[in-house]
Amino acid sequence: MKAVILVGGFGTRLRPLTLTTPKNLLPVGHVPMVERVIGHLAQHGVTEAVLSLGYKPDTFLEAYPDGTCAGVELHYAVEDEPLDTAGAIRFAAGEAGIDERFVVINGDVLTDLDVTRLIRFHDASGAEATIALHTVEDPSRYGVVVTDVAGQVEAFIEKPPADEAPSNAINAGTYVLEPSVLGRIPVGRKVSVERETFPGLVEDGSLYALDGNAYWLDAGTPETYLQANLDLLPAEGSSVHPEAFVADSAHVERSVVGAGASIAEDATLTEAVVLDGATIEAGARVHRSIVGAGATVRAGAELLDLTVIGADVDIEPSARLTGERVPADS
Repeated sequence: MKAVILVGGFGTRLRPLTLTTPKNLLPVGHVPMVERVIGHLAQHGVTEAVLSLGYKPDTFLEAYPDGTCAGVELHYAVEDEPLDTAGAIRFAAGEAGIDERFVVINGDVLTDLDVTRLIRFHDASGAEATIALHTVEDPSRYGVVVTDVAGQVEAFIEKPPADEAPSNAINAGTYVLEPSVLGRIPVGRKVSVERETFPGLVEDGSLYALDGNAYWLDAGTPETYLQANLDLLPAEGSSVHPEAFVADSAHVERSVVGAGASIAEDATLTEAVVLDGATIEAGARVHRSIVGAGATVRAGAELLDLTVIGADVDIEPSARLTGERVPADS
């Protein structure tokens, strides 16, 4: 079985981390996000995946030079210009020669969705396309889906105002598509699967949806990227890479410390992510914040409340940053 994985976005919500690294290559629990996505699909029978690339495509080729990831054969489809979600799906499927039913997933969605169950539902319903659903408190950031008792989609509304949303069931970013869907997508321009393709399928009665009843997280913001890392931690524990250094007097609580990182004496990390090669000097404090690869937090500095430090940035001694992004113009 084949899959298209959408990883071409610029990752603007995760800047400054994404100024140097595409968001899908940022590590979650020491493993690149895209590798977790592909590994999950492999557990459900996916043997080939095409990465729909746009931003910094060469970094993906460098990350997986042998053309495999998590045991899955990789293909690459590099857009010359952004084609939006549906346009990217058609382009990637064409580049990989997909001519049978296939899976599509947003590359920043982390989930334990039972993809096998979703495919079986798709086959049984005779759908042309099937969407996995997830229930949220505030659906206004997502595509909202209304279905009948059989799962046939009656309405698909992209990002409605919170007080106008007809449902709390949202598009969870995993789809099963028949190849006929590709013919519905115009070529030569941007096409949104959420705003054009899915509403067209609703009109024809051929779009279905199924509640995944699964863990689900859109890891595309600093808050959710931090949460994704923390969710993988053992109860009351931390995850320190074997190649990291942590001084005996440092305090590391529910945090992730990447390969080659160094945590000096009397430094404190609480619910923090410190990426590969970063340095936290003596007495510095990082609380619910993210330190980019190769960055340095000098002695006595404090990073608090979703402060995000980009790669190779140097934070001055005794600085106190709350909810800031450095560099700030990112």
